[in-house]
Amino acid sequence: MMVSTAGYALNDTAIKAVGNTMPLAQLLFLRGVVTTVLMLLAVRWIGAIRLDLPGREWGLILLRSLADLGASTFFVMALLNMPLANVTAILQALPLTVALAAALVLGEPLGWRRLSAILIGFGGVMLIIRPGAAGFDVWSLWGLGAVGFITLRDLAARRLAPTTPSSTVAFAASFVIMIAAGVATWLAPWTPVDLRAAGLVGLAGIFLVAGYLASVATMRSGEIGFVAPFRYTGLVWALILGFVIFGDWPDALTLTGAGIVVATGLFTLYRARKLTLRRRETLPSAKG
Repeated sequence: MMVSTAGYALNDTAIKAVGNTMPLAQLLFLRGVVTTVLMLLAVRWIGAIRLDLPGREWGLILLRSLADLGASTFFVMALLNMPLANVTAILQALPLTVALAAALVLGEPLGWRRLSAILIGFGGVMLIIRPGAAGFDVWSLWGLGAVGFITLRDLAARRLAPTTPSSTVAFAASFVIMIAAGVATWLAPWTPVDLRAAGLVGLAGIFLVAGYLASVATMRSGEIGFVAPFRYTGLVWALILGFVIFGDWPDALTLTGAGIVVATGLFTLYRARKLTLRRRETLPSAKG
């Protein structure tokens, strides 16, 4: 999981290093070409691509892919205009938003302890973005938009059947983003790509696929309740890379807010794992 978060953080770093040298659609399209080709090779190599899925599954895959497209658009826009660690800190609220959305939309149980942690965590998010304050950055709202789309993406993924290969789902998302970004490039002039930008986009695609493959390997071999908290190492990578590459370091309020979000997220994951273990222990006795 730590390798996976490193892959995603390095992808973000490469994308941010490209900067505003090309339109967003062109950037997403070029990275999409790299990731789609590499993803296709990877899923064919491990034999985890399936096209004979029921219509319901393809509908959920399409919904998830469109949510991923929205998340990529909002996140990259925020990333190009905010310090790396700041936008990454906002994303750490995902376990909180997913838990709350799963309770509201899917009817999953949510006790008062986790609900309290979620509310406190949202207070931490407010410390990061500080709406109405002098240090408020409007691009933080794009980061929050990315959180909303990723939450929708994860809810759609929860409705998928366990037999649907995650590799097929990820390849579909990569393909949809590439096609949508390719169509969007017709709306803006194509910017010439120099060798530096091409190399950074290529690296971004490689790092993104590496992060995904490491994540899949983790979920297949590790206990999810144990490995999930290690997602927060992504914030450590973002702090280090943001400081070393771009010279950015969050202020005290941002770090405090990030700490609150991480602490409440860890507590939420801990409570979810504890409840899962408790249900497993009661299942044999319930069956007699």
